[in-house]
Amino acid sequence: PTSHTAILGRSMEIPAIVGVAGATQSVKAGMQVIVDGTHGFVVVDPDSASIEEYTREEKRFSAFLTELDKLKNLPAETLDGRKITLASNVEFHDEIPSVISHGSDGIGLYRTEYFYMNRSDLPGEEEQFQAYRQVAEKMHPSSVIIRTLDLGGDKFVSALDVPHEMNPFLGWRAIRFCLTRIDVFKVQLRAILRASAFGNLKIMYPMISNVQELRKANEILEECREELRREGVAFDGAMEVGAMIEIPSAALTSDILAPEVDFFSIGTNDLIQYCLAVDRVNEKIAYLYEPTHPAILRLIRQTVESGHRHGKWVGICGEMSADPAIAILLVGLEIDEISTSPVVLPKVKKTIRQLKFEDARRLAEQALTFSTGEQVSALITEKLREIDGDLLDA
Repeated sequence: PTSHTAILGRSMEIPAIVGVAGATQSVKAGMQVIVDGTHGFVVVDPDSASIEEYTREEKRFSAFLTELDKLKNLPAETLDGRKITLASNVEFHDEIPSVISHGSDGIGLYRTEYFYMNRSDLPGEEEQFQAYRQVAEKMHPSSVIIRTLDLGGDKFVSALDVPHEMNPFLGWRAIRFCLTRIDVFKVQLRAILRASAFGNLKIMYPMISNVQELRKANEILEECREELRREGVAFDGAMEVGAMIEIPSAALTSDILAPEVDFFSIGTNDLIQYCLAVDRVNEKIAYLYEPTHPAILRLIRQTVESGHRHGKWVGICGEMSADPAIAILLVGLEIDEISTSPVVLPKVKKTIRQLKFEDARRLAEQALTFSTGEQVSALITEKLREIDGDLLDA
């Protein structure tokens, strides 16, 4: 469910289920199929009773969505007054209407890889500038956090001639690639800087593993600023710069990284993968991919504490935050911004608005004492049931 393909499907509101072995062999052309993305079931050639049951479920879900829509223009604020920024993860420009219609406070992760994919050449500065400018203008005054190029892993580009690697998720990808191909990196940085003059843009670097990488990236960014100043090109000189925390070494040294940035964004999809040594696109070991694992909670807590100690805000942009029960935990861990697929934001907002921050904080402290992720999951599920049982099956 955290593969790049699954993330895209969710953001585009395509009902989908992954890991259904043999399904394509069982389903024949013209056969009726029910895809229950909520519970992870595929019902092949359903009988009349199943069709009636799911028809009722569809009506109930439609009514639930109508209720959620009433929250669109209300803040994500706990009962005791703590406000959480709810932002959206976006891949394509076409998703912006969905971001706005679901009441997002902004874009917490704007992926830029699609500029480079399915083409034989590299996107130029002007092409990228125009795209970033459109997003900035459409979202203004809300902020848009643009993640610099994060190729590699499960995202490849033919034009860059990236060599085959035995372990692509651990290899020449993301910031590692950019710091080697500075020519490609600077084209993107200049485009982002130029677009920052037309809206509230921020920038963040993916897959930072040490402070040297972060400092080098900032040096290159400053070179781009100087070039634009000499050319008389306008840009936002106060644009915030952040680092993604998605490698355990970054979380464990977040106190060292914090003075170098304006914010942290915890990318839990990769953080879980790297911390637990589990391939997040391998169905056979999907059971090991555990967002509530004690190690993950401790890394999140450490990152938040480091950021806040240095006066920096801390967000989270992984898929785990799409779960309302986990959102309770994140509020208790004092996350400042939650960014996820726009379609799930209303559920997360509904959860937050029925929650007391002090209760969430006590729950998080209790969760941090547990020895297994199952214990944590049971705790937060029970809390969500107490708050709003309808959200469990939504």
